Amino acid sequence: MSNLLEVDSVRKEFGTKQVLTDIFLRCQTGDIIGLLGRNGSGKSTLLKIIFGTLYTDYKFIRLNGIVLDQPYKTKNKIAYLSQDNFLPKNLTVKQVVEIYSDKTERKEFLDDEILAKVSGTKISNLSGGESRYLEVKLLLNLHTLFVLLDEPFNGISPLHTDLVKKIIRDKSSEKGIILTDHDYRNVLDVANRYYLLFDGGLKSVKTKEDLINWGYVPEEK
Repeated sequence: MSNLLEVDSVRKEFGTKQVLTDIFLRCQTGDIIGLLGRNGSGKSTLLKIIFGTLYTDYKFIRLNGIVLDQPYKTKNKIAYLSQDNFLPKNLTVKQVVEIYSDKTERKEFLDDEILAKVSGTKISNLSGGESRYLEVKLLLNLHTLFVLLDEPFNGISPLHTDLVKKIIRDKSSEKGIILTDHDYRNVLDVANRYYLLFDGGLKSVKTKEDLINWGYVPEEK
């Protein structure tokens, strides 16, 4: 079954600064939508508004035809990875997985080249890359219809990056994914649709040339 998330008429301002202006976005099962933009362009702001944890007077969020004011309060609809770490630092990796996953999935979840080595390690003792990898995998493994990923590749090694991309691609067969990252190359590599947040609006990106024309990527000499 294909699910549809519709985001429309989103506006947000902080003081006198208009950050988002009439944003429209559609995401459905199978989509991996990459949001690009400079720091302060509103990428994280938009994801928080979609999730429902950031208030604005101007938004329209609809999931499969049902209007949701705060999607995060509706079970199994949307998961959100923020830039901040959220795992309890006093628990081990195995204990966290027991909290976030079904009993039937835990063994397979931990049986990968990264987590198998650290299953008994406390979250506080993980490297930044290991911790981020675990967070991304946990959220993508949840039985939600959509996942919002804010900086999923931040601070992780090339090995972790490739594994995260594989998980994202695999999970897109059953859910829609919207992601953003400061390294546009990772976004271009894993996403199948792209948008640039520029001057408060979303610009559709088809090729790298579009990013050059909008001044987001310098022209290669």
